[in-house]
Amino acid sequence: MEIPVIDINELDGEKRSKTMALLHQACEKWGFFQIENHGIDKELMDKVKQLVNQHYKENMKKRFYDSEIAKSVENTGNTTNIDWESTFFIWHRPNSNIDEITCLSEDLRKTMDGYIDQLINLAEKLSELMCENLGLEKGYIREAFTGSKGPSVGTKVAKYPQCHNPELVRGLREHTDAGGIILLLQDDKVPGLEFFNDGQWVEIPPSKNNSIFINTGEQLEVLTNGMYKSALHRVMTNKNGSRLSIATFYNPAGDAIISPAPKLLYPNHFRFQDYLNLYAQTKFGDKGTRFESMKKMTNGH
Repeated sequence: MEIPVIDINELDGEKRSKTMALLHQACEKWGFFQIENHGIDKELMDKVKQLVNQHYKENMKKRFYDSEIAKSVENTGNTTNIDWESTFFIWHRPNSNIDEITCLSEDLRKTMDGYIDQLINLAEKLSELMCENLGLEKGYIREAFTGSKGPSVGTKVAKYPQCHNPELVRGLREHTDAGGIILLLQDDKVPGLEFFNDGQWVEIPPSKNNSIFINTGEQLEVLTNGMYKSALHRVMTNKNGSRLSIATFYNPAGDAIISPAPKLLYPNHFRFQDYLNLYAQTKFGDKGTRFESMKKMTNGH
């Protein structure tokens, strides 16, 4: 089962309609997709990965294998409530905590900041494309996420270390993401990410040529009244290597009030007889117009 691939370059030519339809289908039926030609500096992406791998090797690897988590899996096979991962989290917006994280090199801090600036632009471009597909105003998602200080942006930096007993433990247990738009820069060699779709687990291959992998979170599912899905996913461990994952979350602000976009809601709390009366007058008209009329009627207009 091949995952949807969205080529950003095709949004500017004769393939725009087809590409927009593919994006809509990916959000509606899959909850995840891959982005090609995203416009983010690939040398910058390579540098982010190289510096994170270096940081893990110098500051995190030994500590992980010495941890109780690693020992409990390797020695006893006890995997209750355990994820086989070594991580740290960076907040970028509205306030950054990157200078407070110990042991990060100055080079990694600056490179990550530059990468995130470009990634936020991509997230907001995707949000505008989603709005277009949903028939919402261009900036609706961004405004819904804004709250008092603007959308919240943070990055989970993770290594899923090589595991000698991969059958005993998940890298990360099955879950859906709480937030909005998740943008993943992942390993280009070691697999492990899997998404659940249509009754089966779909293996997500390593990202070649620094493509960006996208999935949609629960806040988009709420905002779209269930039209766009937040998909179940997990990370499997690997005995042949360690997997890199740099997942950036473009989320609502903490004080943002999230609710389904009114334009996407069906009319509700109406008497069926009132609907029949309207239907008798508009039977051969568009049902969308009929639904809008019922919304206005039930809202007292």
